[in-house]
Amino acid sequence: MPDSVTEVILAAPGSDLSLMALFVQAHIVVKIVIVGLLLASVWTWAIIINKTFLYRRVRRQMDRFETAFWSGRSLEDLYATVKGRNPGTMAAVFAAAMREWKRSFETGASSPLGLQNRIDKVLDVTIGRETERLERRLLFLATVGSAAPFVGLFGTVWGIMTSFQAIATSKNTALAVVAPGIAEALLATALGLLAAIPAVVAFNKLSSDAAKISNRLEGFADEFSAILSRQIDERV
Repeated sequence: MPDSVTEVILAAPGSDLSLMALFVQAHIVVKIVIVGLLLASVWTWAIIINKTFLYRRVRRQMDRFETAFWSGRSLEDLYATVKGRNPGTMAAVFAAAMREWKRSFETGASSPLGLQNRIDKVLDVTIGRETERLERRLLFLATVGSAAPFVGLFGTVWGIMTSFQAIATSKNTALAVVAPGIAEALLATALGLLAAIPAVVAFNKLSSDAAKISNRLEGFADEFSAILSRQIDERV
């Protein structure tokens, strides 16, 4: 019994060239490539949608927290409000620094410089943790964007190579005979580009958004550190 690619190459003019038919008739290696690219594309869009809504929610939380922070409320009242909850990105930075501040004074910290250094370290660690959470799975988008076209090209090369082998066996190079096999092979390249283009665009956009949020956290941390530094000076 001839293999699937030979059946495609020897197909009569007018044979079914729909995408589903091309997939069904494709060589097993090309099928694996196509399925892998489809799964990568679905996961890529899932990440894009998830991160888009996540960043939008984080920006709203930061806006609300900054409004409360600069409203004139005392730091103790604000800390009591966010303590025990699952605070947002900026609120988490604030809560971590206040936790270290209160713990240090409760244990009788006597070195202002040491307390300031610990608070700065806590701020840096918390910002790093929040930034890592925001950037999680973005590396997958970069990987798909760079690798998907080559994976699709591999499927195309394999399909064309198998098609030419079948042509050599059949000794028939008419366009109507060659077209189905070439179309089947090029389907892998098309899917590779379909997965890669949104991944590259989304990676650049989402990386830029994550960097802006991280920079905003850094700015808040610097301002908050300065406020705590003044309060440390007043207490000692």
